[in-house]
Amino acid sequence: MSGLTFVDVCAGAGGLALGLERAGFEPRLLLDEDELAVTTLRSNRPRWHVLQGDLLDFDPAEHPMSHDVDLLAAGLPRVKSSATVGRTDSRTEERLLEAAVYLVHAIRPRAVLIENVPGLAHADEYRSFRDFARAELDHLGYESSWFVVNAVDFGVPQSRKQGVLVAVERERTKAFHPPSPTVRRPRTVGDALGPSMASRGWQDADRWAAQADRPAPTLVGGSKNRGGADLGPTGAKRTWETMGVNAHTLGDRIPGPEFHWDPGLGRDNMVKITVEQAALLQGFPETWAIAGLKTARYRQIGHATPPPVGEALGRAVAEALDGAPATSAAG
Repeated sequence: MSGLTFVDVCAGAGGLALGLERAGFEPRLLLDEDELAVTTLRSNRPRWHVLQGDLLDFDPAEHPMSHDVDLLAAGLPRVKSSATVGRTDSRTEERLLEAAVYLVHAIRPRAVLIENVPGLAHADEYRSFRDFARAELDHLGYESSWFVVNAVDFGVPQSRKQGVLVAVERERTKAFHPPSPTVRRPRTVGDALGPSMASRGWQDADRWAAQADRPAPTLVGGSKNRGGADLGPTGAKRTWETMGVNAHTLGDRIPGPEFHWDPGLGRDNMVKITVEQAALLQGFPETWAIAGLKTARYRQIGHATPPPVGEALGRAVAEALDGAPATSAAG
């Protein structure tokens, strides 16, 4: 498999693009409106062509490199919830979803990949979008598939469900099949962060890792109008507490030898996850640098598609386009 190309709109911190790169795709253009996300992308991959701009204003005619590509990918911000329905964030999300589909008319890729919250694939609140997308893509000659994937099935130490739309040109592809899980057993928070927690000499790192014996709840980036960084809604915070983690804030650095860990004494004696550790829980490599201050960095991480999920989706699309299974870059 070689020579596959893609355009990524709403590219964010690059989780989806990094996964697609691992799957053998080469980016022609990445688009995001956020200055810090653009900085993140350019600092990690200087050779990538990264454009700062709003998807709603993007005109492919002004960027010829976006044409004649194999895949149009869109990992749109995950801001919709029952608490945001009817708010500006919710309406903007719907417009971005529609804009990504309209972009297919101009770019005419061989495949389309749109990722968002799990409800995208089946919830009533997204039915009008699914009807709209199905009609538009069918008219253009694509076969559409709607499904849900969970990052924990692909080696990410986090329970994170994503709703996915994949559409592939009928006349040039075989049937698309959603990716199968790549791991038999979920990876735990303790597994993923144990070495990091011990790196400054914290004596309780192993004991903490043994208690953190499950995948993390879904990391939520939130909107720019939201306050400081934390590890999610009330239910998620309670789950973190069972692992001895104070989820009401993020730590500035990992614990040292002096830290006394005793969750029974309350939040002050619980460990805090750092932004760098949140990135590990999202499946980013340690070498992937996220630009900005703490809250802005965490927001980029929380919105990102986990790279292992992007890789699995990319390989499934590549098989449909090539008709030949791809070998794993991870081994």
